[in-house]
Formats: sequence, structure tokens, C-alpha cells
Amino acid sequence: MNWNGAGNFFAMGGYGLYVWGSYAIVAVWMLAEPWMVWRKHRAAFNNILQDQEQGISDETAS
Repeated sequence: MNWNGAGNFFAMGGYGLYVWGSYAIVAVWMLAEPWMVWRKHRAAFNNILQDQEQGISDETAS
């Protein structure tokens, strides 16, 4: 296609809202997914540490 300017490029022949909206949704998801995985990993790691600390304190108490 031949774009006559930036406005025509971003309008995408009348489909710009759908095209750029799709890009925005994908970009948000690509940022959110690793963040959510990191949160779950951190929570699991903290649970493991907490379980180990409880095991050590239970052994020293008896």
C-alpha cells in the first residue's frame, strides 16, 4: 500500500482501531503474563521457605 502520510498509516484504511487495538492488547498481555508468572513463582518459593522454617523450628522444639 502507498501511505500518503502518518495519519493514513495509522488509520489503516479505516481499520486502524482494530489493528492498533489488537497490538495494544497483545502488548499488555505480553507484559502481564511474565509478571503473573513471577508472582506465582515468588509465592511458591516463599511457601517452600516457610515450610522449611517450620520444619526446623519443629525439630528444635522436640
